Amino acid sequence: MIPSALRLILDGDALVSNWHWLAHKSGGGAACGAAVKADAYGLGAREAVKRLAAAGCRDFFVATWAEAEALMPWPADLNLSVLHGVGEEDMAAALASPARPVLNSRAQVERWKQAAPARPCDVMVDTGMNRLGLTVREARSGLLDGLALQTLMSHLACADEPGHEMNERQLGIFRSLRREVSAARYSLANSAGICLGGRYAFGLTRPGLALYGGIPVPGDAEQEAGLKPVARIEARVLQVREVPAGQSLGYGATFVAGQDMRAAILNIGYADGYLRPLAGRGHALAGDVRCPILGRISMDLMAVALPSGADAAEGDWLQIDFRLPELAGELSQYELLTTLGRRYRRVWR
Repeated sequence: MIPSALRLILDGDALVSNWHWLAHKSGGGAACGAAVKADAYGLGAREAVKRLAAAGCRDFFVATWAEAEALMPWPADLNLSVLHGVGEEDMAAALASPARPVLNSRAQVERWKQAAPARPCDVMVDTGMNRLGLTVREARSGLLDGLALQTLMSHLACADEPGHEMNERQLGIFRSLRREVSAARYSLANSAGICLGGRYAFGLTRPGLALYGGIPVPGDAEQEAGLKPVARIEARVLQVREVPAGQSLGYGATFVAGQDMRAAILNIGYADGYLRPLAGRGHALAGDVRCPILGRISMDLMAVALPSGADAAEGDWLQIDFRLPELAGELSQYELLTTLGRRYRRVWR
């Protein structure tokens, strides 16, 4: 195997710890599932499912039928739901899969009723986000009669803003739907929704970001204490350079050395998901020494300063700053995770 110059070190114990924390926050009456869409937010869905299932998670969510297929064969004792539902072009894959569709429109409901009315399905209802889902009127109209409805769900638009009025408004609408639409279970809360309290948990929660070390509400002391980072980036040093005072470095000559200095050129760039906006805030670590990013991040390369005490040479590995809440700004924590590229060797520990 050709060695990679990029490593993504993934902490399986931290992933499981985060799931247990979220399960506890979900309350004793609600099961805690796991969103593993987008390849478990870029970290590797198959390995994430294996560890979460061993910890007791039984409900998993992907976006598309291609993502579901990538996880086959699927264990018979686990549930898998496909959030984008079932279009005409998806029917063959859906009928051959053990996964359930999450039906999002009248057309999808009618399509599923015609093809497989006795097969279990889930349904999404829009309670105010105006993204995917049946309207509340459609859900109440009798359209869902005759379905083997496992989970009726909706999605919170503003759960990461605990005081936002939309949270209570959507909660009220969903509570009324629970009284009017019969399903085996009901689900409203994502990661941030779980942190709003037990009223939002219903029978099943669907965390995503927080499983992988994201903080739904940055600055919340309980979340920051309870949720652990899962991913750590390491990049190899390709070259150590002497940069004389007055010399520029990188595209656009945006960095000019104020004094003679050393710089390490690392095998990582925006093609690997370490994007240009991170240049102003990110750094690498040589041991315990912070090495600030110098100039612009290139497609495949990044330069960092080597201050006094930073020991690095060609072939060494430096840890790259990947503190999700602190790095988020122009880029959300979701983007930081899901844009991680395929050039990393993912190493689960």
